[in-house]
Amino acid sequence: MAKTSIIVRDEKRKRMINQYAAKRAELKQLGDYEGLAKLPRNSSRTRLTNRCVETHRPRGYMRQFGLSRISFREHASRGEIPGVTKSSW
Repeated sequence: MAKTSIIVRDEKRKRMINQYAAKRAELKQLGDYEGLAKLPRNSSRTRLTNRCVETHRPRGYMRQFGLSRISFREHASRGEIPGVTKSSW
């Protein structure tokens, strides 16, 4: 489990991205790069980190499922992810 402060920080970034999305798109369309530079850094979408829905782990993230590799393996072993089976040969 990730530290609570980091989880809260990431949620704050998500809120800020939603808040400035329209203004950022407008400035990009106008080509006003100085105006974009004056916006807060955390309002950019590239500042977001993909995190596991359950554990909020940033590493080993599987985009297709929204889980980290560890959580994915646990759910797959229990048969909770449709279409995923453990391979054996």
